[in-house]
Amino acid sequence: MKESLRVLVIDDDPWVRDYLETLVSHQGYKVFSAGSGEEALEKLDELQPDLVTLDVILPGMDGLETLCHLKRKMPELPVVMLSGHGQARTIVDAMRSGASDFLRKPFEIEELELAFQKALDKRELAKEVQALRGRVQNDPEAFRLFGDSESMTEVRKVTEQVAGTDITVLIRGESGTGKEVIARILHELSGRAGKTFVKVNCAALPGELLESELFGYEKGAFTGAQQRKLGKFEYANEGTIFLDEISEMSPGLQAKLLHVLQDGAFSRLGGHAEVQVDTRIIAATNRNLEEEVKKGTFREDLYYRLNVVTIALPALRERRDAIPLLVDHFLRKYSKEYNKDSAQISSELMEKFIHNHWSGNVRELENMVKRIVVLGGENAVLSELQASAPDQPEVLIDADEAPPLDGVAEALVQGEPIDLKAIAKRASRMAEKRVISRVLNDTRWNRKEAAERLKISYKALLYKMKENGLGERP
Repeated sequence: MKESLRVLVIDDDPWVRDYLETLVSHQGYKVFSAGSGEEALEKLDELQPDLVTLDVILPGMDGLETLCHLKRKMPELPVVMLSGHGQARTIVDAMRSGASDFLRKPFEIEELELAFQKALDKRELAKEVQALRGRVQNDPEAFRLFGDSESMTEVRKVTEQVAGTDITVLIRGESGTGKEVIARILHELSGRAGKTFVKVNCAALPGELLESELFGYEKGAFTGAQQRKLGKFEYANEGTIFLDEISEMSPGLQAKLLHVLQDGAFSRLGGHAEVQVDTRIIAATNRNLEEEVKKGTFREDLYYRLNVVTIALPALRERRDAIPLLVDHFLRKYSKEYNKDSAQISSELMEKFIHNHWSGNVRELENMVKRIVVLGGENAVLSELQASAPDQPEVLIDADEAPPLDGVAEALVQGEPIDLKAIAKRASRMAEKRVISRVLNDTRWNRKEAAERLKISYKALLYKMKENGLGERP
């Protein structure tokens, strides 16, 4: 309600100050005033204004300097700058310093009302986005696929950094890694969260159908087109469109998509008028687009337009610490969906899950857990995993096992010299690898916990894992 909102008017001209006080109070706001920047800053903590009007020309501390101080003390405070000059340089400096709007004197009453409304709407939107970001961050379901691995921590960081912008994002990763999940999180953390999220699978339709699906068509555009049809881009106006498997798009459609990215406009099939849209584009692919560009199947200019920010999702086998979290999530999800008793899995099956290669990634794991819930038991899944990988790697340290002695016996018989240091080094490496492998298994591949148990740094553990060939399957 306007009655609860407080506006601080900062102007050194008493006549202008009185005029603005009257004007703003008639709009329903509580109004306070100051004749200088210094006076305004002194009153700031006491008044806690929701909005400020600030004259550029002030005695002592000028408007731009006052603006900087205001934003330093209250970063989210909307400030509408007022000036009788309106020089381009001043406007640019004010906007860069955080001004919400800039009005030239004399201005119409409607201009001031609109500037206030825009500033307050922007502030509320920022609050909503912040609240939504906090809700998603604190919601274990939203980031369920994120484990503690270094790669997924980076994915989460980049996702949060770019979500609040309108920048185009390209999500890369193998099939089933969760690219759509990331796209939806980007949308939900953005200022477009209240608008439509539209997903289009570019591999699901042939070129002609995909074009009409994306851009719509006019009546009579082709046989059977009896009325105008809006495309997905129009449905996603002011929202987000997610183009999955973008590499499957035909060259002709790629050119049309490039036009949308450049100008925010396109024409429907059979139409001539351009349709303007304000749509954020998020694309995804499981292919190497650089190779597709070299082969000529993907436009280089479109590649650079899409590849503004890239989020690379690692395969599930590269973030095994997330597997127990995912299993628990899918067990609860499908137990509820199919009205089944809460299912549990054995430690034996969990070990199989952790060591499996997961060529289908999270989607493959989800399907297996779904089968366990539906069938009411894990035997079928456990048998399948045992059949596909009957020989699990041995990770226990055998106290009776001798160190590697390749060629040593023959050297002893023939009286040849033996490199004892080399033997000791190889034996030490073998023991180190097995200890690391055992601890990783005990901690379900939680690298941070494993590093703590081994009393080494996280980076040192990653280095030793790489050195011992433990980056993938142990």
